[in-house]
Amino acid sequence: MTDLQVSSMPQNFPPDFVWGVATSAFQIEGGAQLDGKGPSIWDRFCQQPHVIADASHGLVACDHYHRWQDDVKMIHGLGVDAYRFSISWPRVQPLGQGAWNTQGLDFYDRLVDALLAHNVSPSVTLNHWDLPDALQQTGGWANRETVHHFVEYAQGVARRIGDRVSALTTHNEPWVVAHLGHESGIFAPGIKNRATASQVSHHLLLSHGLALQALRADRQQAQLGIVLNLAPMHPATDSAEDQAKTKLEDGLLLRWYLDPIFNGAYPEDVLEHLGRDAPQIQSGDLAAIGQTLDFLGVNYYSRSVVSAKGTWDVKQSGLPLTDMSWEVYPQGLTELLLRLKKDYPVPPIVITENGAAFVDDFQNGRIKDTQRTSYLRQHIAAVSSAMKQGVPVVGYMVWSLMDNFEWASGYAKRFGIVHVDYETQQRTLKDSAIWYREFLTAQKAQRNLDRPAEKSLAAEKQTATGDR
Repeated sequence: MTDLQVSSMPQNFPPDFVWGVATSAFQIEGGAQLDGKGPSIWDRFCQQPHVIADASHGLVACDHYHRWQDDVKMIHGLGVDAYRFSISWPRVQPLGQGAWNTQGLDFYDRLVDALLAHNVSPSVTLNHWDLPDALQQTGGWANRETVHHFVEYAQGVARRIGDRVSALTTHNEPWVVAHLGHESGIFAPGIKNRATASQVSHHLLLSHGLALQALRADRQQAQLGIVLNLAPMHPATDSAEDQAKTKLEDGLLLRWYLDPIFNGAYPEDVLEHLGRDAPQIQSGDLAAIGQTLDFLGVNYYSRSVVSAKGTWDVKQSGLPLTDMSWEVYPQGLTELLLRLKKDYPVPPIVITENGAAFVDDFQNGRIKDTQRTSYLRQHIAAVSSAMKQGVPVVGYMVWSLMDNFEWASGYAKRFGIVHVDYETQQRTLKDSAIWYREFLTAQKAQRNLDRPAEKSLAAEKQTATGDR
């Protein structure tokens, strides 16, 4: 039994609440040059000097491309309802347009079937940042043509596996692609231009909306949505300068993506801030972006504290920090969810990523990651609190299933509830995974207790019509 007992956890989650784990293709698959896969922008980015902290790459990663069968069994063993994973666009369509790679499509076909055979529901992300490099050579997401290539890609994948997956997500965290990839340049493709970043953000949202239109025209039955990385913004002080800066940062991270999806317009204060760097928007774009969502995916890790003077020293709060130097701030998740319900006509919400990187503590062959277990426990309780206050949260997924390639941090940061020895590829359940499994077992037991006995047809009729 883990140190943090399951019995102290909230047990009020409804029977149909979906519990899961999540990964992404580039971070775990490896097989980067096998079976017809084309290079992605991350394959290219990793070749540049000094951009990855440990000078590593994703050529092998967790070797999931070869070990997927055992990984599916491991996922099943955790007792989760769903597994969120992404499709590698260059694996299934190497050039990002035109010819499809049958071997790549077959890989995901087999993965989906195996998950279903193990009673795990597949939840698919179409774009988790690994754009085909061939498209980047013609402008990538800054080129409006990529929008239409993405729609065709979404349709092609959905026609192959859409009949067997529970959800299709268009994009994971478009802010990361736009800002970190095209403004700060610390993520692939490494561009540093604010105007390019704002145009990329618009094209991502436009491709999302047009893809939803096309998928619905194709009568796809999977739930359709988008995943955004969101966080409450808190001013470092009560000064007017910090308050103003906080409102702007809120606009750049949250409202820039939520407003066009739900309100049909970009926030005016952010457009004014961008000035000449604001995106070029064509007639009909905002109507396309504002498609009805079946679900909204929310990725939450911590809050943001904003100072007009520049970087705020995160240590000032005195709160525990993760290995990413992020505060452990579970109450921020409740705050965020309540704000979404208050400010937007949100559909059902799924917490599609939540987790933390910590340095693992090995004790006699046991990986005693008490901090991660505590983090998960506190954030699940934060979800429960939001649900009690009326927020329509329908699922929660741990980030991540296993340690993996953590983008610019390489393999130095470990988010997994399963430890991966990158030399041997051995997977070992950490205490957090054992705790999560025990928690889900308790949830399933509660489901059975909460499920009312089936009424006979006669009793149902009597309830509906009364005794006449």
